[in-house]
Amino acid sequence: MAKRKSLVVVANAFERERRLAAAPPKRVMWNRTELGDLLNVYGRQVAAGEWRDYAISDGHQTAGFDIFRRSSEVPLYRVEKIPALHRKQGQYALRGMDGRVLRRGHDLPALLRFFERKNLTIV
Repeated sequence: MAKRKSLVVVANAFERERRLAAAPPKRVMWNRTELGDLLNVYGRQVAAGEWRDYAISDGHQTAGFDIFRRSSEVPLYRVEKIPALHRKQGQYALRGMDGRVLRRGHDLPALLRFFERKNLTIV
């Protein structure tokens, strides 16, 4: 008699693949276009003489871009990428020196327009 091979049916393979695709990445980091936008704004502010240093950090839940006036100080601003808030408040946040959220949004270039404000001088 011929030996029969057993048939294995994986019913939840599609569901498992969908869950893995929807799961957050193990490390959160800036992609090339986001870094281009961040460094573009940073370069303009350095040319204006307002900023002097920056730091990039990555983590399990957030990625950060810190902006310093001097490297020995606390950061003036921190731009954060938090993918867990993508569907809620927006995955990008701009924090001030004291940790308050100044802006939050779904689009990084729109968030970075905060730095394009005209500096008004009172005469």
